[in-house]
Amino acid sequence: MPVTMGDDRSLAWLKACGGGVLAGLALRAPAWCPSGPWLMLPALALLWGLNGRAGAASLWGGLAVLISHRWLLALHPLTWVGVPEPLSLPVAVGVWMVCAFAAAGLVGAWAWLAGRCDPRRWSSMLLLACLWGAAEVVLAGSPLFWMGVGGSLLPADPAWAGLARWCGAGGLAAMQLMAAWWIWHLAGLRGRGRQRWLAFGLSALVLLHGLGRWASMPSAEVKREAKPSSWRVALWQPAVPTREKFEPEQQRQLPARFQSALVAAQQAGAAWLVAPEGALPLQARLLEPAPIPLLTGGFRWLRGQQRSALLLVEAGDRLPSKALDKHRLVPLGEWIPPWLSALPGLSAVGGIEPGDASRLWQWPTFAMAASPIASPAEVNARPALPPPAAVAICYELSDGAALAAAVHAGAEWLLAIANLDPYPLLLQRQFLALAQLRSLETARPLLSAANSGPTASVSAQGTVLDQLMPMQPGVLITALQPQVEQTLYVRWRDRPLLMILIVSSFWRGRVGITRFGHRLGIGR
Repeated sequence: MPVTMGDDRSLAWLKACGGGVLAGLALRAPAWCPSGPWLMLPALALLWGLNGRAGAASLWGGLAVLISHRWLLALHPLTWVGVPEPLSLPVAVGVWMVCAFAAAGLVGAWAWLAGRCDPRRWSSMLLLACLWGAAEVVLAGSPLFWMGVGGSLLPADPAWAGLARWCGAGGLAAMQLMAAWWIWHLAGLRGRGRQRWLAFGLSALVLLHGLGRWASMPSAEVKREAKPSSWRVALWQPAVPTREKFEPEQQRQLPARFQSALVAAQQAGAAWLVAPEGALPLQARLLEPAPIPLLTGGFRWLRGQQRSALLLVEAGDRLPSKALDKHRLVPLGEWIPPWLSALPGLSAVGGIEPGDASRLWQWPTFAMAASPIASPAEVNARPALPPPAAVAICYELSDGAALAAAVHAGAEWLLAIANLDPYPLLLQRQFLALAQLRSLETARPLLSAANSGPTASVSAQGTVLDQLMPMQPGVLITALQPQVEQTLYVRWRDRPLLMILIVSSFWRGRVGITRFGHRLGIGR
């Protein structure tokens, strides 16, 4: 029986529902469900089949974000920031829905464009895949906490993700769109053509995985120069519930907890202690002089403006002496437009202003406190100052280009500080996967210190080496081996992706002009 127009439309909406659910689960599925490309590639293949159907594709995008960002519902209750209890759940649901509608609009626009480009052609496929990848790069630098297709490979497929050394998250997203296009195209073939197409695609996937594994391995020069760990670093996880943070009892206990963490870090031989985002209150000081340097998230005043920052308390001091301000701020949660500043309950910190865009942290010239190390040879090898770092405060970690720029400017390791409470473990898994991706892109080890987790150490190859139990207080002592090798992504960042996008645009435009000319009888 022939398929009717109504059946075809129903099938499109079924594809949209199935693909959206798979895509949402691919961005950190539950423990009982496989994730990564095993879900994302079929989801994207279904999306390719929705080309020209903007409405169905919008449903795909909306469902994907509703599932992957379901942790936003943990914002409720918001009474602790002044939102009335009857409005708390509607506000949390509203934020969740706004994110879903934004994704629906973007994916719908992509599908509308795909329907006008004849996606069966190679030129159109390359254009549409690179356009998606470039869009993810732009969104990663926006006020949104963007978790896109590029990061979905981790932790499930570290071999393929290793290609981030060359192309970054945007390139990984484009490659997954291309692989999904192959699956979609394969489904429409029959006979020997299908067998050849299947063999070609599988060979390409094997090659991509092999290249990714090779790209993520340390270079021969790095292997020759590898030394035992130069620095021992302590990472503090206070595990203070955010909704209780500003209660008098918690504020009274905080200075003593800081001091205990510093003492524990010093006794373990750490060179410095890292505390999470927002740990040090505005204008706060330590109970006693710091026995070792303290890097902590906190707040400060600068020219009459409040800033969220990474603060340094030098050994022997009680007050911060240097800061790197947070640049990307959460709309309403942190940054409040002037015309809304009079409304209560929009921000727990009363509204803050962004700092400089550079994420490069340079230590000031001061004498580091002595700390135990493995051998006298390490004493001679140790530099006078700790190595510079590329710093991400909370969801700045999603912007790989900004951290790559800091690495290009001299950063030898990555530091992420965050406060992901009251969100559930789902967001912690997504955050840790982003940390692994940033390490792969830059070939730099990453240390993450978060209030309730993830507090972890990630190697320059993107492997999680050490991690504290989530939601539990503790101090993690870990080794840090700075790196100076610069990857292709650090050197070029997303310029190759943009060049391919421009070339494919001209290629697709030339094909379109040629076909139009043939219709008019020109050039025959």
